[in-house]
Amino acid sequence: MPLKDSRSGQRYDRKQDEKKQVRAGLPGEDEAPLPPPVEPIKADKAVGRNDPCTCGSGKKYKKCCGR
Repeated sequence: MPLKDSRSGQRYDRKQDEKKQVRAGLPGEDEAPLPPPVEPIKADKAVGRNDPCTCGSGKKYKKCCGR
């Protein structure tokens, strides 16, 4: 079994460290840190046919803007 010279050993170690970082999802030394997670925007509940109209007329949606 041949011995590794110091450069190939360092290269191997560096490659192993890069693989560990990729598996862990961590940024490298020269990369910016990861931003904090963002909460997803939830859509409002859709207006039903028998709900009051969103325009403020007081009519049911189906009789006002739902046509």
